[in-house]
This record gives sequence, C-alpha cells and structure tokens, in this order.
Amino acid sequence: MKAVGVDIVETARIADSVNRFGRKFLERVYTERELAYCNGRIGSLAARWAAKEAVAKAFGTGIGEVGFRDIEVVNNQRSCPAVVLHGPAAKLAEQQGITTIALSLSHTHEHAIAFVVAE
Repeated sequence: MKAVGVDIVETARIADSVNRFGRKFLERVYTERELAYCNGRIGSLAARWAAKEAVAKAFGTGIGEVGFRDIEVVNNQRSCPAVVLHGPAAKLAEQQGITTIALSLSHTHEHAIAFVVAE
C-alpha cells in the first residue's frame, strides 16, 4: 500500500451546485461517461465527487494539481466502481509508483463517502 484517501460530502451540496450552475458545473467536474451513468442521480454524483477528492488526497495533492476530470469513476466488468486516471493524474500516479487504486463508495440521502487505497 502506498497511500489511502477518504472523503465525505453532503449530497445537498452537490444538488445545490447542480441547481445553481447546471451543465457548467457538471461538465467541469464529471466526464461524459460519469454523467451518462449517473443520469442526474444526486447520490451517484456526490459519491463520484467524494471519490475524486479521495484519490487526490491519496496522491497527497488534493484537487488542483490534478483536475476533477483527470480522475474518472467507471464501473468494471462486475459493475463495481473503479478509477481511471487521465492526463496529469495518470502522470502523477506513474511518478509515485501507483499502479492500482481500489475504491469503495457509499451514499445515503444526506451523505456520500469514498475510500481509496493506492497500491
């Protein structure tokens, strides 16, 4: 194990951003695959927000050095959430010797949480 990261977010915070900023917010944070999968479900969007933050924390950078869209949450062949890295996030993972990121997501009506282990 190289690092861990965890994040929790209030689903109302994500709903508020979607309501206030609409497509501009969604396209700044999420990839087209994520948007298609979530299909407007706030809990799923919030869980992916938390996952992106948790991955960035595992890198030791937070969001900034890597962008939200550089960290993508997809479903693997078993329909489990998995992380796909793009651009600066993929480069940073390579520099840090991170080859695998395990991800667990959960959400309720009020909160979403993500936990990652970088190996």
